[in-house]
Amino acid sequence: MFVALSRKLKPFPKPSRLLLMVLVCCSSLLPGCRIIGSPPPPIPTARWTLVWSDEFSGPDGSLPDPKKWTYDIGGKGWGNQELESYTKGPENARIEKGMLVIIAQKETYTGPDGVTRDYTSARLKTQGLFSQAYGRIEARIKIPEGQGMWPAFWMLGEDITSVGWPKCGEIDIMENVGKEPGTVHGSLHGPSSERPTSDLTSIFSLPAGQKFAEDFHLYAVEWEPDIIRFYVDSNLYASFDSSQWPAGGKWVFDHPFFIILNLAVGGGWPGSPDVSTKFPQRMLVDYVHVYTKR
Repeated sequence: MFVALSRKLKPFPKPSRLLLMVLVCCSSLLPGCRIIGSPPPPIPTARWTLVWSDEFSGPDGSLPDPKKWTYDIGGKGWGNQELESYTKGPENARIEKGMLVIIAQKETYTGPDGVTRDYTSARLKTQGLFSQAYGRIEARIKIPEGQGMWPAFWMLGEDITSVGWPKCGEIDIMENVGKEPGTVHGSLHGPSSERPTSDLTSIFSLPAGQKFAEDFHLYAVEWEPDIIRFYVDSNLYASFDSSQWPAGGKWVFDHPFFIILNLAVGGGWPGSPDVSTKFPQRMLVDYVHVYTKR
């Protein structure tokens, strides 16, 4: 998700910004493709050491661990023309059955910023609590489906408060827009002297007729100096390195980033909900793990 200063920015549909597009379909052309619904692939522990995690094991109805998560609050569109107001209440983010549940509701709500919206949701982040440079960052997530829905698992440079966006850098581990139920996006965004941002983006698609909302999937990046690799389940579908970075841009992925989980409603990229969109919508997060390389 793009960010303007401390906000996300996506004034145009994302395809108009693509500088690199790779379409990888999970099909018979890809041996070793994981069948939807099967257990997530094991992480090769010989390569990685777990350094931070949340298994969301609190009591049902409890709030996410405040030692690990804080919130973005408000309904000013977040630079993307989003239609929800983000809250920090259990109506929009709570623990259920060992999972984090982020819930988008259709309701009239006026937030502390004075903005009244017709939807509420939640945007959780580890800013000020945890950040890391390099490693493997993963989450097992079941996304919602429906026109206008925009679930995301992503990261921002922890220096955003001093340098702003996009100089801080952005790593979108997983984004989905409801009008593309079988496709997720992985992206990098940074500053540019020639355009609003410099970007590299790729997509991963399931076989025709399958939807990511039908089951949990493991979304991950493996991040090393000068290269970031994107995964869905056991499938490596994109590798971006500093040598690919667009002319006029700057590779800014060499410092600590914090983690964000959110479920947006509407915006310039997904479009608005319509009569087919059912509420409430739920984004389920089984766990988030962060590793360092041994």
